[in-house]
Amino acid sequence: MPELMDQAPADRASSIGAPSPIADDQRWFDVCGNQLKLIRDGTARLKALIDIIEQAEHSLKLCFYMFEDDTVGTLVRDMLIKLCKRDVSVELIIDSFGSNGAPRAFFDPFVEAGGRFAIFSPRFSTSYFVRNHQKMVIADNCRAMIGGFNITDDYFDQQSDQQNRKVDETNWEDLGIVIHGLEVQNLADYYGQLSSWVHRNNGNIRLLQRMVRQWDAGDGDFRWLLGGPSNRLSRWASAIKRDLETGQQLDLVSAYFSPGQGLLRRIARLPKRGGRSRLLLPGKTDNAATIGASRLLYGYLLKRGADIYEYQPKRLHTKMVVIDNAVYIGSANFDLRSLFINVEMMVRIEDQAFADHARLLVDDMCRDSLPISKKLHKERKGWLNRLRWALSYFVVNILDYSVTRRMNFGVKK
Repeated sequence: MPELMDQAPADRASSIGAPSPIADDQRWFDVCGNQLKLIRDGTARLKALIDIIEQAEHSLKLCFYMFEDDTVGTLVRDMLIKLCKRDVSVELIIDSFGSNGAPRAFFDPFVEAGGRFAIFSPRFSTSYFVRNHQKMVIADNCRAMIGGFNITDDYFDQQSDQQNRKVDETNWEDLGIVIHGLEVQNLADYYGQLSSWVHRNNGNIRLLQRMVRQWDAGDGDFRWLLGGPSNRLSRWASAIKRDLETGQQLDLVSAYFSPGQGLLRRIARLPKRGGRSRLLLPGKTDNAATIGASRLLYGYLLKRGADIYEYQPKRLHTKMVVIDNAVYIGSANFDLRSLFINVEMMVRIEDQAFADHARLLVDDMCRDSLPISKKLHKERKGWLNRLRWALSYFVVNILDYSVTRRMNFGVKK
């Protein structure tokens, strides 16, 4: 049992009114001999990240899409430098596009201290349009944390205005999962392969595709699912597809929702065969075109009995899918880029108690969301909005995120 099992819960805080008992509930679950804990609250998630880094004794491996030179980014970088000075082996991989806001010189002190640093997929390579969208930290090959969060202030509720009050609409609602146990070694083994590609074959799309295609972490109740550039559904999406074909209860939380027709039809079939599908999607974001792309699909799903909610307090960035007793958590959105192009890491955990706990979290978020009724959707879908939504769907699934953020087509955030 990990040491944290015997520690008192972290300080509980919430940036949205009164603290939520579900958001701050940090119970541990044992699945296949691994200890798991979901962390929704941004302040508590930052504390968990710091704990994992500080407790590293031999090795620390990090991979993030975005790593900014703000308060949190500087804090984490300086902690990595201290570990290097303690002779801990530290490695950091960031994405060339996601982290282009931080100057290269920002990471120089880490490299000078002995850290191993790499930037995924240099520009103008054959893998230029592939993003390393993963978020993970691995300590001593036995403790890990993954999720949708990046290393920037606004993923940990650290954005504030001049009066030092929390600004909810500039912070992201997100989720992390802490994992202690033998399965972390499989994640560390994968990181080794990714690191080898980045340092030796960075930009070679064929070798990246081969790595993604050949890597396999098994098929048990605890399963790492890798996604990457392919002309087929990613491994994590294929697993969800199989679960949807037989499942009865779906709860999906996603920052970006614009899947292809195959997965969309499978979601729509659940209510038809007596099941239930509940989708929690963003009501606010920094890329309004992604909201428009989702709204294009609402009518089809509402007619087939799906329950749809738009989250209101913050910009939604959480990525979690619960189908019956299987919970998927990680870096992947439910859009075509995450399904076919980006390098993504998800974990599938099949356990009834853990699934019930995850659904309580979705229940809590739905209480802070706008239910989308057929009437409301009909009021929204004038011809101009339908045109905007269609353009948004096309562009979001073709162009890069940073481009679509500038092409919101007048879609209201």
